[in-house]
Amino acid sequence: MNQYILLIILISVVFIFWRFIKNSKNGGVRITPTEAKKRLETEKGIILLDVRNRDEYIKRHIPNSTLIPVNILANEASKRLPDKNAEIFVYCASGSRSGVAVNTLLKMGYTKIYNLGGIFRWPYETVSGNR
Repeated sequence: MNQYILLIILISVVFIFWRFIKNSKNGGVRITPTEAKKRLETEKGIILLDVRNRDEYIKRHIPNSTLIPVNILANEASKRLPDKNAEIFVYCASGSRSGVAVNTLLKMGYTKIYNLGGIFRWPYETVSGNR
């Protein structure tokens, strides 16, 4: 009887640990605006991905960012982001959509995804317009 209880406890602990590890990956690796800006200025090939809608993007966005709204990301990513090993910094308005986008990209096999969160946290230059 005690062996069965011990086995159930062991299985429960393993399951809880597995869920914790799995959920800790949700939202991807977080990156601060300071670290993102530094890396964008010193490293080549990083993709800065804005997942807000077109109107939000036109109103204000981080320079050199690529717009793919989160609602079409699953359909567009493989065409517009062909390198699944490219480093991608994802942002939105407040951080909610960027978390969804990061999880979408991770499920699609992208490997180097960073969640920058919301543009409201970006204290550096922003631009308006289509580019």
